[in-house]
Amino acid sequence: MEMNRIKQVVSSPKEIIVKYNGVPVWIQGYDENANTARVYARSNPDDEMDVAAGELTEE
Repeated sequence: MEMNRIKQVVSSPKEIIVKYNGVPVWIQGYDENANTARVYARSNPDDEMDVAAGELTEE
């Protein structure tokens, strides 16, 4: 997923399904300089991680 789209998803009032390795995730935030997003699995909000933006997919 491109960084511009990640920003749109974060600021959208609608729920947009995003996946990381096939698992639905919420995007907590992003780091444009590192081209990463801070995400956590919807099923496990305590397990936050930074992932490369390109590893996220939109459904």
